[in-house]
Amino acid sequence: MKFTLSWLKRHLDTTATVDAIAEALTDLGLEVEGIEDRAARLHDFTLGYVESAEKHPDADRLRVCQVQTDEGLKQIICGAPNARAGITVVIAKPGVYVPGIDTTIGVGKIRGIESFGMMASERELELSEEHDGIIELPSGEVGQRFTDWLAEHDPAKVDPVIEIAITPNRPDALGVRGIARDLAARGLGTLLPLDTPVIDGTFDCPTGVTIADDTTDGCPVFALRLIRGVRNGPSPEWLQDQLRAIGLRPISFLVDVTNWFTYDLNRPLHVFDADVVQGDLRVYRAAGGETITALDDKTYTLPEGAMVIGDTAGPESIAGIMGGAHSGVTENTVNVLVESAFWDNVQIALTGRALKINSDARYRFERGIDPAFTLPGLDHATAMILEHAGGEASRPVIAGAVPDVSRAYRLDTARVESLVGMSIPAETQRATLTALGFVLDGDMAHVPSWRPDVLGQADLVEEVARIASLTKLEGRPMTRPARVLRPVLTPMQKRERSARRTAASLGYDECVTYSFIDRAAAALFGGGTEETRLENPISSDMSHLRPALLPGLMQAAARNQARGFADMALFEIGTAFDGGEPGEQHLQLSGLLIGHSGPKSVHGDRRAVDVFDARADAEAVLAAIGAPAKAQIMRGASDWWHPGRSGRICLGPKKVMAEFGEIHPKVLKALGVKGPAVGFTVWPAEVPFPKSSGASRGALTLSDLQAVERDFAFVVDADVEAQKLIQAAQGADKALITEVRVFDEFVGGSLGEGRKSLALTVRLQPTDKTLTDKDIEAVAAKVVDKVTKATGGELRG
Repeated sequence: MKFTLSWLKRHLDTTATVDAIAEALTDLGLEVEGIEDRAARLHDFTLGYVESAEKHPDADRLRVCQVQTDEGLKQIICGAPNARAGITVVIAKPGVYVPGIDTTIGVGKIRGIESFGMMASERELELSEEHDGIIELPSGEVGQRFTDWLAEHDPAKVDPVIEIAITPNRPDALGVRGIARDLAARGLGTLLPLDTPVIDGTFDCPTGVTIADDTTDGCPVFALRLIRGVRNGPSPEWLQDQLRAIGLRPISFLVDVTNWFTYDLNRPLHVFDADVVQGDLRVYRAAGGETITALDDKTYTLPEGAMVIGDTAGPESIAGIMGGAHSGVTENTVNVLVESAFWDNVQIALTGRALKINSDARYRFERGIDPAFTLPGLDHATAMILEHAGGEASRPVIAGAVPDVSRAYRLDTARVESLVGMSIPAETQRATLTALGFVLDGDMAHVPSWRPDVLGQADLVEEVARIASLTKLEGRPMTRPARVLRPVLTPMQKRERSARRTAASLGYDECVTYSFIDRAAAALFGGGTEETRLENPISSDMSHLRPALLPGLMQAAARNQARGFADMALFEIGTAFDGGEPGEQHLQLSGLLIGHSGPKSVHGDRRAVDVFDARADAEAVLAAIGAPAKAQIMRGASDWWHPGRSGRICLGPKKVMAEFGEIHPKVLKALGVKGPAVGFTVWPAEVPFPKSSGASRGALTLSDLQAVERDFAFVVDADVEAQKLIQAAQGADKALITEVRVFDEFVGGSLGEGRKSLALTVRLQPTDKTLTDKDIEAVAAKVVDKVTKATGGELRG
């Protein structure tokens, strides 16, 4: 939203500086994004006086002018038809940049005669589109800065332009008057009265209006008035200046009026050439497939259900978004229909998005305008047209009725301190709300029709605090009860905290990524289904709920790799989604390792990350959150892992606590990640809690009895997994065997093709007595029996 200082002063009687206004606006929640000093670009232009102007000897249209400047008499060649002696002009001396022609003036020769500068036109200074002649000033002192002259005689042309960011909940600030109201409530001036003109129509409007029965929910009220006998020429200079200052191009007075009220009072309007409209106007829904050429000269195919304003010939306007070119006003328009209507914000947003049209009208209607100002807005526009373009106005024709949006909430002045911690007197609170347009009746505050965002008592508190000053908000600790009756954190919250701290302690950097990803990335991880598709996505690459955390981490890794970071350890803990309904989500912790284990080193200890790094880190996280130590490692991880370099950590085949492995090459390619890349995912909810939620972890149990280790070598088929041997050996005696590990592998040689030898170390830890040779031999026999039965192998001699 842009506006100039002079425009603001049409509504606000203030002496505040631009800097004070900008500071106040940001503090009020209307963040100032920038202030354009329009005088800065004209700072080097000065005034001169033309002493003489003689025809150029070699060019009929050029004149050699002798111009008095602050540096004395200068010769300037000019081709403007009004270049003559005795006028005060604006001079660009050599070295001055001229914004309208994007040129820095130098000393040059034109047809053999030197020229020491330029006399400027309004278009060359970007003051208007006028370029038929150079600027002639009625007065002025030679050498005076042109900006100083403008500040004194025409300040609107060099007014600073303020641009503010408008949040979706503040549609009232999309009009200059709404901004002025906030500033007046803060105390930076007085809000000037806005009197609605009384328009006494002298005849009935010949064009009728109807709203289709199935469209009244989208268009509750539609008002129309005919003004006949208008003169649609250029707009007054002040109006053109204000529109041009905010980046709008003046077109013609009737069009400029609608644009001006859109920004001035947040009241979008539309004008039809009455002589083009055939029959009555009708507001209805498109059947789908109709086409209309809009005012931007583009042809649009209307979607089914889009609201349309049409006559007997067909669509004439895309309701609330953009008018049609067929019935648009031109310089030849003498009879004009002025429309003011109220449109449903959601339906306008859907149609605008479907047609990909961004207009000022759509921007405001989809955020919500003041329904009660529909008819007054028509009267304001009519009065301006009658004043500047003449004509005769009809009585308005109105279809539907203004919707009733009245509502009131109890004002509890004590809630300001309890909610935001600010101590504001009750009288000040009431005065603040009154200044913002609220009507106070006892302890009830009636919300003004232009504030659709105020929907409860807390919003009243927000308004009071906002006007008092958001920068004065101070954090205050909440009062704590003397005795906490229950733990503050749930067991799952404690588990989540432990998992997060463990991942960080392992050297991973925590990421927080969006819960929404694009369909292609979601499909790589088992998602991208219709059940997880968003109806109203923020953008095309945020169209689906994420099925896992890894795609977000990999996209973050790809962005970092593009910026030269090759080695990364990233993790995230958060929610992934199985569907779009409540309860169809689960907590995950995922880690991603990319690149190498460390920087390049003279010692040569740098290596590429591998699947065993991911497994070790997954096991560390599981241990931190209380997973049983004797979990099983099994094959068969999800499709996004490398099938031969991945695994699952389970409690039985159906209780999967974690997956780990190398990322599949096709996934790396699809997401633009350069490997090597390994990762893991832990599901904290799958780790069983202790049977008693209040039980604490037991103390470390140590035995002073000597542990015994025995080595075994088994010859098995080459495709037998080492884990199978480990699990079989562990099951031989669960009380005595505390650890089984593989320490050697031999393939080929005397074993023959398709066979291998795996050597195991089995550790026995007695707890009640020292083991005898007989005890050890008995356990060893059980180990051999269990492994041979489980694998089909045999003890190697």
